[in-house]
Amino acid sequence: MKIEQQIVSGVVAAVSELYGQTVAESSVQLQKTRPEFEGNLTVVVFPFVKMARKSPEQTAQELGQWLVDHCEAVSACNAVKGFLNLVIAPEAWLQLLADIDRDDCYGLKAAGEDSPLVMVEYSSPNTNKPLHLGHVRNNLLGWSLAKIMEANGNRVVKTNIVNDRGIHICKSMLAWQKWGNGETPESSGKKGDHLIGDYYVLFDKHYREQIKELVAQGMDEEAAKQEAPLIKEAHAMLVKWEQGDKEVRALWEKMNSWVYAGFDETYKKLGVGFDKIYYESRTYLKGKAKVEEGLAKGLFERHDDGSVWADLTGEGLDQKLLLRSDGTSVYMTQDIGTAEMRYEDFPIDKMIYVVGNEQNYHFQVLSILLDRLGFKWGKELVHFSYGMVELPNGKMKSREGTVVDADDLIALMVADARRVADETGKNTDLSEEEKQEIARIVGMGALKYFILKVDARKNMLFNPEESIDFNGNTGPFIQYTHARIRSILRKASGQPELPENQADINEKEVELIQKMSEFGAAVEQAGKDYSPSGIANYVYELTKVFNQFYHDYSILNEPDEAKKQMRLVLARNVAKIIRNGMSLLGIEVPERM
Repeated sequence: MKIEQQIVSGVVAAVSELYGQTVAESSVQLQKTRPEFEGNLTVVVFPFVKMARKSPEQTAQELGQWLVDHCEAVSACNAVKGFLNLVIAPEAWLQLLADIDRDDCYGLKAAGEDSPLVMVEYSSPNTNKPLHLGHVRNNLLGWSLAKIMEANGNRVVKTNIVNDRGIHICKSMLAWQKWGNGETPESSGKKGDHLIGDYYVLFDKHYREQIKELVAQGMDEEAAKQEAPLIKEAHAMLVKWEQGDKEVRALWEKMNSWVYAGFDETYKKLGVGFDKIYYESRTYLKGKAKVEEGLAKGLFERHDDGSVWADLTGEGLDQKLLLRSDGTSVYMTQDIGTAEMRYEDFPIDKMIYVVGNEQNYHFQVLSILLDRLGFKWGKELVHFSYGMVELPNGKMKSREGTVVDADDLIALMVADARRVADETGKNTDLSEEEKQEIARIVGMGALKYFILKVDARKNMLFNPEESIDFNGNTGPFIQYTHARIRSILRKASGQPELPENQADINEKEVELIQKMSEFGAAVEQAGKDYSPSGIANYVYELTKVFNQFYHDYSILNEPDEAKKQMRLVLARNVAKIIRNGMSLLGIEVPERM
């Protein structure tokens, strides 16, 4: 039984025996003892003062003495007003360390066949340009959130919805037709998503020139934007696509296939993936049908111009357009169609959308509409809303000059990690292949950790130089600690085991075991709060506590063999929890650095 559970059960038994009252375990409040007081865990006594009919201090003293006499885990106590500080017995800490050591997945819950099914949607790219820094934050948050939900005992399906239709796609297609000369990813040596992105930029360049010419001829700028020949051609192409024109559809499929191959490369570098990918070109018609169905049931209303609307004034919102007067769909309709397809594919219990905070209102509306349409998880859908991410000005320019390209950023991070390792001489005894692999792991770890340690709801500034630092709250600092522990374990002879009669344990060792024991609670809280940053901060705190311990006490040079074995087991489990915690963030930890 966990130490906390022993104490909670003990307090319940003490209140029953001392005061003749039955209390629920949930009424027992436990917290870590504040550093200025002696003890490891503190019981809040105030809920039991009326039952005892004594002062808070007297009640605490009575309960404390009962626990010292009857609970093996408690060796001493002290009362400070209504707070009972408990000193946990060394044997209890060593037993807890043995329990942690036995469980490779300590703090993680496994899903069963009947566990809730949670779907997490993230990435959501457009097929007219490569992934950028905003997508990096989105993908890292989505992947980590899925891992955290799994670690809390849920079955998880990771999904992506690709925006593969619309006028923006036609712009790239038209530009390639006009100026591409049959260029392909193979002939150009470019990744497919970059190639298509270049043509999107090229379209915009020529389009702006046409607008400028029309304005110079005396046309109003807004009219010029509508009348420019290029935009008219793009709209004509979109109409052909909607009508299923074979030539346009063939070009669309060919160019999209280039983009998907490019996306897959970037996803692989980021270490993320999906169980199922949906495409808006297949979901928008489904959405229209679902809206028509809702209209027939009186859930929505058709206006005189033929458009279909949802009246949300009863929910304190406004009216929401679902189908335009020409029958075409809007984003909301597509999201309804995607929800319908997903629900047919998977019996979802919870749906989590990882989408930027500029879409907060959209998901507020979507939740109401899905609930109205009968989706059981509609009302409870989670919009995991996150803020913008930017780089310091002048740090890095993308090929388009406006957004930071994901592939460029990844390459920069890996190159920076290699440069730092070379400059500090950390990798001198490694082969070239090992140096490159460690640079990849450290560079990606730096990128992921720096982004995930920040509360997702906040806007953030990503500083590549700061993220690669081997000191402070960074990925490389944690990775280096893991590698250092693994090095210590390699130097130790054989597999360390806890000595049977070891009862001598110091304050720093207790602090380390207590911090490790909190991993399960940190995982549970991160699941409740949908908070990867909670895991990042826990792993950093554990790493700091280990480094403080290692600074003060030797492991391999400890002359007492029993103490040495115990410290090796301690170190091994710190490495295990660092590895498992970082894995929830999608971060690898190297065996050597």
